[in-house]
Amino acid sequence: MGFFKHDNALVESLNVGNDTRIWAFTHILPGAKIGKDCNICDHVFIENDVVIGDRVTIKCGVQIWDGLRIDDDVFIGPNATFTNDLFPRSKVYPEQFTQTFIAKGASVGANATILAGIRIGEGAMVGAGAVVTREVPDYAIVVGNPARVIGFADGHAEKKEGSKE
Repeated sequence: MGFFKHDNALVESLNVGNDTRIWAFTHILPGAKIGKDCNICDHVFIENDVVIGDRVTIKCGVQIWDGLRIDDDVFIGPNATFTNDLFPRSKVYPEQFTQTFIAKGASVGANATILAGIRIGEGAMVGAGAVVTREVPDYAIVVGNPARVIGFADGHAEKKEGSKE
């Protein structure tokens, strides 16, 4: 085992990368694939049909449902919420859950809600509490309910929407 697992974590997957840290009260189902050097904080649940890249941080209280694909270097803030079924009904399950994709280097703020089937672009920033109902372009900064683009991030510099810089 080339990763750290807290004594109070339940890790059923055999596909966890080296140097990943999994903290207390986290449950990872057997089909999940998790990259190297990730940090998965307390009280995280990860389902089977999930792929998580390298150097991903998932803060406390996040559930990662079937169909979610998280690329390298992504940050998921505390209590961010993902969905995987656009028409959920009790005891009615789709043949396959809708895929949601979080691209390389994107960040999802605390308590943001991401609807199923959404792509959050490379380097994008989803503000805390935002409700994302449609695709987020690469490097876009989105906030609000529903989330709207308020600017763009290029590395560490921010550009305001419509700016010629």
